[in-house]
Amino acid sequence: MKIARVVGNTTLCRMHPGMQASRLRCIEVVGTTGDIDNLTPGGDLIVAWDLCGSSEGDLVALAEGPESAAPFKPDVKPIDASIVAILDHCEITAPS
Repeated sequence: MKIARVVGNTTLCRMHPGMQASRLRCIEVVGTTGDIDNLTPGGDLIVAWDLCGSSEGDLVALAEGPESAAPFKPDVKPIDASIVAILDHCEITAPS
């Protein structure tokens, strides 16, 4: 699981039938703790299925790989990334 920020939306003109009524967001993974408050996009973008109703600027928890499609089982969804939580607050402490 990774922390990411929603930076935009995307739409599909043609899609797999299992993706009907999906909300897709463009997200950017937060690479370091110093980037959590950085609202300026500048990294690689990932298109993720939004399970939570996030909006632009939200910090979110990102699941990737087979775990991203797990909430849909037994249905098969052709996704590799999904937003599984909206983060209201992040508190990071240095390891001792």
